[in-house]
Amino acid sequence: MKRSGWVAWLRLLAGLGILVALVWHLGSHAFLAGLRRIDAATLLAALGIGVLTTVCSAWRWCLVARGLGLRLPLGRAVADYYRALFLNAALPGGVLGDVHRAVHHGRSSGDLGRGVRAVALERTAGQVVLLVTGAVVLLVRPSPVLAPVARFLTSPAVALSVAAAGLLVLAVTVRLRRRRGASRGERALRTVVAEARQGLLARGVWPGVALSSAAVLAGYLGMFVLAARVAGVTAPTAELVPLVVLALLAMALPLNVGGWGPREGVAAWAFGAAGLGAAQGLTTAVIYGALAFVASLPGAVVLLARVSPLSAARPAASGAVPLGIRIPSKEPTRSGTERKAERPPLAAATGMIRQRAAEVPSAVAGGARPQAPQATAARGDTS
Repeated sequence: MKRSGWVAWLRLLAGLGILVALVWHLGSHAFLAGLRRIDAATLLAALGIGVLTTVCSAWRWCLVARGLGLRLPLGRAVADYYRALFLNAALPGGVLGDVHRAVHHGRSSGDLGRGVRAVALERTAGQVVLLVTGAVVLLVRPSPVLAPVARFLTSPAVALSVAAAGLLVLAVTVRLRRRRGASRGERALRTVVAEARQGLLARGVWPGVALSSAAVLAGYLGMFVLAARVAGVTAPTAELVPLVVLALLAMALPLNVGGWGPREGVAAWAFGAAGLGAAQGLTTAVIYGALAFVASLPGAVVLLARVSPLSAARPAASGAVPLGIRIPSKEPTRSGTERKAERPPLAAATGMIRQRAAEVPSAVAGGARPQAPQATAARGDTS
């Protein structure tokens, strides 16, 4: 098995391990109780929030793609984004839908590499906005979970990791500036940096990317607060926001099963640290996962419509011929001399031609109406 396969299996097992540990410590009641509390009104609200977040995410993708010089209409972007969300929620790993979206757009646009990088930049923009907003919320809003988070962030292990990453980035930057020609990896990195400037930091791109990312984050926060209310949490919204931000940050970890795993673990820990109960946090995360899956269900409709055999057979059933396709003639090709030889002489066919040309169907009367001799003779001479 390849290394990528082992990594994928380890991530899947890590997500399953988190879920098993939560069930072991908190019991299965938190999972089942959360699913039982979802009603029709909650599902409709989740679908509405999903429309908002999906359209804004698709708009962000359009902006990044157009910044890179790729054509992407908004309607197609919304459909592809819905399909990607459904595949992310239905398949292990939580990123296979985005991979499919990137490859499909890259191939259809004629530039696979740039299409993949457009999706990567679009997802990166959303994560950056989430990280910045989470840092601001945790620093401004006092919360019981702030102290353990601050201790973790200021621990020697995290400080050394951040310092090592900073030194690595600095070394790569200095090397790129000194060497112009260089290796394939350096040229690829330069391409990524240049396209990040075009697709994210350009003057006509970054305001829309920031606005759409903020709207998407607001939708995620609203759905998590809705899940908390359905779970029976009565704490003020301002007190829930830091906990929700931590749970959303945990969703970015690539250790999940269709999005499940770290989100539930961090929510249980954060709600427990805030005095709201770890079981309430787990129930809230379970309800959020179910609502997010329901919000992605329009993507299943898009997926079925794209792979349905009826859609592929529709042009043939209607008799339409695609552009650029010629239907060969059943008659054998004949030269101009043969066609000319088959044409009757003008003198022999004059009477017949004049007789047929003289009878023109009238738009008013149902019979044939004779025309003037001059017009008839003119038509006979030119045939």
